[in-house]
Amino acid sequence: MQRVFANMGWLLGGRGFNAVLSLVYLAIAARTLGTVGFGQMALIIALGQAVTGFSSFQTWQFIVRWGADPDNPGVDIARAREATGFAVALDLVSMIGGTIASAALVLSAPLWLDVPPDLMWLTFWYCVISVMTIRTTPTGMLRLHNEYGRATGAEAVQPIIRAGGAGLAWWLMPDVTGFILAFAASEIGTAVSLWWVAARVQPVSLASVSLKAIPARYDGVWRFVLSTNLSGSLAVAGKQVMILLVGTFGGAYLAGGFRIANQLGVALIALAQTISKAILPELVQSRDGAVEMARRMANIAAIAGVTAVITAILFGRPGLALIAGPEFTGFYWAMIILSIAGAVELVGASLESLLISAGKAHVAFLVRLFPTILALVMLQMAIEWKGAQGAGFAVLGSSLLAVVGFYVAIVNLKQFRLVVEPEDKGADTPPAPPLP
Repeated sequence: MQRVFANMGWLLGGRGFNAVLSLVYLAIAARTLGTVGFGQMALIIALGQAVTGFSSFQTWQFIVRWGADPDNPGVDIARAREATGFAVALDLVSMIGGTIASAALVLSAPLWLDVPPDLMWLTFWYCVISVMTIRTTPTGMLRLHNEYGRATGAEAVQPIIRAGGAGLAWWLMPDVTGFILAFAASEIGTAVSLWWVAARVQPVSLASVSLKAIPARYDGVWRFVLSTNLSGSLAVAGKQVMILLVGTFGGAYLAGGFRIANQLGVALIALAQTISKAILPELVQSRDGAVEMARRMANIAAIAGVTAVITAILFGRPGLALIAGPEFTGFYWAMIILSIAGAVELVGASLESLLISAGKAHVAFLVRLFPTILALVMLQMAIEWKGAQGAGFAVLGSSLLAVVGFYVAIVNLKQFRLVVEPEDKGADTPPAPPLP
């Protein structure tokens, strides 16, 4: 448990640094571009992140799962290299598929996306750069070796470049193109930084790059790959696709406001991802105490979530005015609703990790699937009813249903019931006789 908190310390420190600088470039972009221009920028970024999310695999989970020593806590170097080779091969598949998907989406975008035609080439190249800079594999390598400090240092490149790039865009190119170029530069810089640090911790051999070695050695590999990919896709659908559809149904103005509310109110979801990423390696390597560890993390998350929601209620409106400008204060209640959704996700993060660590990634996917589909189906009706607040309620409902589903799934898993149920029985209690 001590190592979990140490890992979380590095991750949260990185998140805190990122959060501070993100407020800088968010404020510069929002005040420079206004609601409509910022909305167009938000839609381009959301499209790039959506393509990347749908086409990429959660390769860091594969490396953590198959790179660890199954018999002793620690890393098996041979297994780690093999798992990394499999992850790199999957990344190459993602890059090819993502580039094709980018072309198809950008060609059709004028029919459904509120972005001017003169920005379509910029949108296409931003999507391609996002796909080519997938970095879950080097992140997984560093987490497997518990090099969270180095990972945090490498990831700090992203907010630094974004904040600096936003300043340059405001000075030299104060339009959507300038800010998108700043974001693209940050993606490239972060990917280069992470790969350079990861390769120093664990060199990557091109001979180990293969889509066949890991599946031939272990059962259920492709099911795990597909399940984690689909789960990641659902996470993208719950965030980036949601922003895209808000723009489709409500235009760039509503998309820009929702993006601001989402960034400020759902910062907790980033915290939830931090908890998940810190706890998963420990759950994989220490199955005996997995339930107790997840329970303690959920309790801590609940306290943090309530605190953050109260903070958003008290300081959200002046915060919106200070950061984005007075024209964005109308999205205050949407931000509150989204912050509550973030608190719910924060509690559910350790429950979801517990399912994945038990090899039940497909269960976690199914639990996420139906609430996400329901939220997307109801989104247009929700926007017509209450605008950005309605979209926030759709996100909140999806999060509530998912977390309840995680809890029910865990309660019904036998290996976890065996850990929880015997606590009130004596060690010498004889087993019950078989039923006639």
